[in-house]
Amino acid sequence: MELTTPELKFVLKLLGHPQYQASITDLKPNSKTSAAERDRICRSLTSKGIVSHDSEVKKFGITAAGRTLLGLDTTALPITPDEKQALHACRSKQITPGAMGKAVPKDSRQRLIRALANRGLVKATQSQITTVTLTPQGKTFLQHDCQPKGANPILSGSLLANYLNFLRQSWQPAAPVTSNAPSAKPSPDDLLAKIIELDRQTGSDNYLPLFHLRNALQPPLSREDLDQQLYELQRQDRIELSTLQEVSAYSPQEREAGIPQALDSLLFFITVND
Repeated sequence: MELTTPELKFVLKLLGHPQYQASITDLKPNSKTSAAERDRICRSLTSKGIVSHDSEVKKFGITAAGRTLLGLDTTALPITPDEKQALHACRSKQITPGAMGKAVPKDSRQRLIRALANRGLVKATQSQITTVTLTPQGKTFLQHDCQPKGANPILSGSLLANYLNFLRQSWQPAAPVTSNAPSAKPSPDDLLAKIIELDRQTGSDNYLPLFHLRNALQPPLSREDLDQQLYELQRQDRIELSTLQEVSAYSPQEREAGIPQALDSLLFFITVND
């Protein structure tokens, strides 16, 4: 895998921020890069698995499934009052989150739209990237596989410093290997606690997308180990795994974290049972 010069500069700027996470507005490769080009670079890096990003919905509209739901008996709708308000607000045209009205609290609007989109009741038609994070795959690439090419210098002193600091922080002396070293695998209780912690950190409202858990636990867990532990928690009735409905709401890299099922569906969301 190769990165273009603007992509490499974007990533090296990201390395200069705490936990390798930053607002998209802080990551222009240079002063002449437009916002549209900056966002295109970010999406390209996301598709390559180097970064992940969070987006904020700017406009959305109702889907056919949402219209059908509104046509059902209103006393038995499987939605909350806020969700019903959002569906009514966008039933005739695409709207901004603010057009849902004061009845829906401002700090709940993005979470509510995502929940409706995940169920296929609304569709985001315009979104804005907000926060960008270096992925574990991106860290591995920069540590072992990144090989810039070309004769023209592309790195400023500050970008080079970011990269050198990243390598210093990434390097750790190898620990002695012993035959009775303890397993790095978390217990079921540890895994459940991690799910709850990530749900709180990401504001997923007990509907945690699986890619957050994979980013946190792979490694030390392999993909297969994590899948089996999730299945075991489900058998114990401690969590529920549900499928992804609104595919376009997530990037290919994020969707890759799902657990494939029959008929091309994906187990994608984790809900902790009370």
